[in-house]
Amino acid sequence: MMKETLIEVLNLSWPTLVIVLSIVIILRVSYFMKSDKKMVLHEELFSLLFFAYILALFQLVVEQDVYFGNGFNLRPFEEIFRYEIGSYNFYRQVIGNILLFVPFGYFATSYARIKGVGGITIITLLCSSIIETVQYFIGRCFDIDDIILNVVGGIIGFLVFIAFDAIKRRLPKFMQKDVFYNIVSVLFIIVIIGYCLSIFGVL
Repeated sequence: MMKETLIEVLNLSWPTLVIVLSIVIILRVSYFMKSDKKMVLHEELFSLLFFAYILALFQLVVEQDVYFGNGFNLRPFEEIFRYEIGSYNFYRQVIGNILLFVPFGYFATSYARIKGVGGITIITLLCSSIIETVQYFIGRCFDIDDIILNVVGGIIGFLVFIAFDAIKRRLPKFMQKDVFYNIVSVLFIIVIIGYCLSIFGVL
């Protein structure tokens, strides 16, 4: 299911990703060439991943919803309990809506320097509510359950960030330097690109 979802996302968003990320990279390189500031590679790659995630999320939320069509659900858990646990639609609609916002919780915690669960809950709630409202006006369904699941995903992403940050603080000093994170970030990006190419049969 995850592989199918990833293929769907890439099929929808790869033109936008290539164009926008290329523009961002060109502008950032130009900025550092004319600036006295030092480029920190892993921070730039982190920002690019955030851009890529937001762009892919945009592509997903503007697509027509083939499962519900236009509608309005304000009854919590009505749609969640509609699916049989273990079914394809359960993984796609329930687990999928949670996983969709795990990266959001991680990135938002880093960028907004969120310190508590309350902060990430409010931010995810606001962003997910905006998405659901926009979806309603473009012919999709406004579903309170999607918001609930997105908030759960955001909180999980927050907890993942806190866990990674705690681990990072306990690493040896040489593993806390920018050079180390630059190498890890480059390897991570290579793995992601390689995996994406492999599922399309390029590699």
